[in-house]
Amino acid sequence: MADDQPGLTLLGKLFVLVIVVACGYGAWYYFRASPPLATPGASTSGSAAPREASGGTTIGVSYGTEKQRWFEWAVEEFANTREGRDIHVNLLPMGSLEGAQAVLNGDQRINVWSPASSLYKGSFVADWTLKHSKNPILREDTLALTPMVFVFWDERYQAFAKKYQSASFRTIAQALDEKSGWDAIAGKPEWGLFKFGHTNPGQSNSGLMTLVLMAIDYHQKCRGLEMKDILDEKFQDWMRGVERAVTGMSNSTGNMMRDMVLKGPSSFDAVFVYESVAIDYLKNAEGRWGQLRAIYPKLNMWSDNPYYVLDAPWSTDAQKKAAGAFADFLMSERVQKQSLTHGFRPGNPSVSIKTPDSPFVQYSGSGLRVDLTTSCEPPEASVISNLLVGWQRTTTR
Repeated sequence: MADDQPGLTLLGKLFVLVIVVACGYGAWYYFRASPPLATPGASTSGSAAPREASGGTTIGVSYGTEKQRWFEWAVEEFANTREGRDIHVNLLPMGSLEGAQAVLNGDQRINVWSPASSLYKGSFVADWTLKHSKNPILREDTLALTPMVFVFWDERYQAFAKKYQSASFRTIAQALDEKSGWDAIAGKPEWGLFKFGHTNPGQSNSGLMTLVLMAIDYHQKCRGLEMKDILDEKFQDWMRGVERAVTGMSNSTGNMMRDMVLKGPSSFDAVFVYESVAIDYLKNAEGRWGQLRAIYPKLNMWSDNPYYVLDAPWSTDAQKKAAGAFADFLMSERVQKQSLTHGFRPGNPSVSIKTPDSPFVQYSGSGLRVDLTTSCEPPEASVISNLLVGWQRTTTR
């Protein structure tokens, strides 16, 4: 019977207790000494530099959100390559100017700055050099090109064009100035006021480019825009009138375009965005509110979507090398072809944009075209900076 089994002696009980205590201490010591497990591909937050992943290198890429769909696809594909399997790319979506300011303020997460265009490069380099006495850009590539376009709901554009003949900042200003809105424009009081949007020039490159093209259109100067043009009192008054009538002021071109497609004409009748962003949303809009139409301003500019590998104090040699490897991948023919599906004109000249499956062929009926009427020169950095300061003053009065 169980009651007849001999029990443990006092010495045996003490022996068992010693074994249990020793095992517990060993387990505690092991877990205390071991580093916590990291989640693959996890993003870091705050301004501290991300810790190097075990056996690999982490780089942070601050990029304009107009490239979000393309970049997210590229990061996944890069991780499956021999060059990219030990490189962890941390995507940091920011407005182009927002990203520049983050770098200037010492955000150690950022090893690459990839804004929508090089328009703000001169100001960024000048501000950095004042602090660090050297050029912050170690390498630069042109990833893809895209011009700016007005995007209208097609029905609204037909009515707009009937009254104003063409879309320009001058005719947009006239429509915004109509006190009775669409009733005066097209006898459509049910459409309400004319609603036009562009992004915040203090945060987004497309917003800053909007201001530059407004000045170019007003002065009809495709080259050599000067400081006196920006300081012209009549121009300042005209710009103030336009900006006070603008609907909303998003920090992201992609977010603004998404709102237009989601909410329809109740949000915007027209917006001024990158051609690539318009293309990315053309198909989505057809099943919701009707067809969108892209209209190219007569005087336009290219956004070149640069990729800047930063020579920042917090970037290690391994991070700089990894940032270069990711740049090489983005410039490869296969990845450049994918950029075309998102509406970009590839920076790799070996990739054609006139293939049968190209959006420029598929959506030519929505106003897309390959050639620009006129491509204008960006003004000097000091002119751009004062244009931005002038805009900030007009919006605070």
